Amino acid sequence: MCVHCGALERHRLVRLFLERQTDVLTAPGKRFLHIAPEPCESYIRRRVGNGYVSADLFDPTVDVRMDVTRIDYPDESFDVIYCSHVLEHVSDDRRALREFRRVLSPRGIALVVVPLTAPETFEDPTIIDPRDRLLAFGQDDHVRRYGPDFVDRLEESGFAVRVVRAADVASAEEIATMGLSGSGEIFLGTRTS
Repeated sequence: MCVHCGALERHRLVRLFLERQTDVLTAPGKRFLHIAPEPCESYIRRRVGNGYVSADLFDPTVDVRMDVTRIDYPDESFDVIYCSHVLEHVSDDRRALREFRRVLSPRGIALVVVPLTAPETFEDPTIIDPRDRLLAFGQDDHVRRYGPDFVDRLEESGFAVRVVRAADVASAEEIATMGLSGSGEIFLGTRTS
């Protein structure tokens, strides 16, 4: 964690990706939906400007209170959706992913980050006690552990997927200097026709 801003490895990876492989932070007029933003990610709001919308179900400081399984925006409302470490908390993540696709513009991108902590995705909706969830899913408010097969869930929801890793956006020296070795992956989704 950065001692100055609190950014974790995954936040630094997303920032590098946005800066180096997209025009999201420089092109005017982008409509950007940021789900459950963390304070260290406020630079996105500053760079995107008026098109930026922060959303969360519980956080009172966001722009919009939102349940990601029922997004109250019309079809094709956003050019970018950024959702990091949220879906492992959502009971019906497949419905949320379908909603992401619905509100994403035809040429838009969805940046989805989930912790991969299992060889394949494991969920059991009968596990509801926080202590049991902690044992089963590694955190008492998680409802599943994701594996690399998370790509399948995105594809089933109507996305073409590219997995972006630190080595795709940074040199080996930068990965070491920026502490990106544990940054995980960005699941980059674009709408299929």
